[in-house]
Amino acid sequence: MSEAAPALAPCAQSEASSRGRRFPEPPPRHRTEYQRDRDRIVHSTAFRRLVYKTQVFVNHEGDLYRTRLTHSLEVAQIARSVARALGLNEPLAEAICLAHDLGHTPFGHAGQDALNECMRELGGFEHNLQSLRVVDELEERYAEFPGLNLTFETREGILKHCSAANARKLGDLGARFLERRQPSLEAQLANLADAIAYNNHDVDDGIRAGLITIDELRDIAIFRRQYDLVAARYPGLGSRRMVHEVVRRMIDYLVNDLISASEASIAAAAPASAEDVRARSRPLLTFSDEVEAEHLELKHYLRQHLYKHYRVLRMTTKAKRVVRALFDAMLEDIDLMPTEHQEAARRMEAADGRPGRARAVADYIAGMTDRFAIREYGRLFDPAERT
Repeated sequence: MSEAAPALAPCAQSEASSRGRRFPEPPPRHRTEYQRDRDRIVHSTAFRRLVYKTQVFVNHEGDLYRTRLTHSLEVAQIARSVARALGLNEPLAEAICLAHDLGHTPFGHAGQDALNECMRELGGFEHNLQSLRVVDELEERYAEFPGLNLTFETREGILKHCSAANARKLGDLGARFLERRQPSLEAQLANLADAIAYNNHDVDDGIRAGLITIDELRDIAIFRRQYDLVAARYPGLGSRRMVHEVVRRMIDYLVNDLISASEASIAAAAPASAEDVRARSRPLLTFSDEVEAEHLELKHYLRQHLYKHYRVLRMTTKAKRVVRALFDAMLEDIDLMPTEHQEAARRMEAADGRPGRARAVADYIAGMTDRFAIREYGRLFDPAERT
């Protein structure tokens, strides 16, 4: 039997108004279309690879730090809770969250930046667009179509950002970026759930790594408020439990504010349908002004004190060097890649010249896990490493 579905708000995305799939398929028998999307994402190769892809700390730096996989699961958990409270389509929100990082490179944002630099004159690299490319083209699981053949609405949510040049190539999917329209509320929710998850869980990982401290964080309003409440209620609580308690309360604080502020925003706009949501010039899901300011203060603190910490930057520098070296070597000689990727490079070069060849190399590198990229680097450049 399919999962019990709560009543949807009028402005939620319903399956009845879905724009469907690129390749028509018979409807699923015992689940909804968006549940089918979610299940296909969970069973994909790209999803499994996320377990060995960096969030902040490269995989081999510790077993307990978040990876792209655990981050994606945490984003989905937050989105499910908010979707249910607001009467949105929970399976759709979950599917978008689980898929939003499928196209991320090894080594987190460092790898993405390096690959974009390599591709700058050859079409560029956007990890959101790569996530779409993964689910539309690169996954090879089904006999009747390439990719996962997800619904339009899941694909719409995956594509959070997109340049105008790329949007023009995407037809209906890219039109909203050119027309300054909004995606569904479920897609808006995935974006905000992502921000809630990474800000708060990066606090947890940063403290665990010893790069930021509780004393420093007490200067940040959103952390200080919850810390003071926990310290007053549980005097003498150990540091590990203290951090967990504060972080979970910060998440709860943000989630509750998101629900309340969004309820008010939706009520004021009174959209009668999901298409009314899309026609607006600004998102309807939002934090209150006060909480948004606190959330941004935490984000700015993490940027300055965690992401720019010298230990993180050292790994960032090494990661960029690995990605650039792999790209340059493989673009020069595609025979350095496995056979299936050589074939893709020749096929794409025949269709689109050097940019096509470069895209095939970028596809291969973007699909690597952290440890596989490090191993490939050794195979190519370390004479003592086995090939």
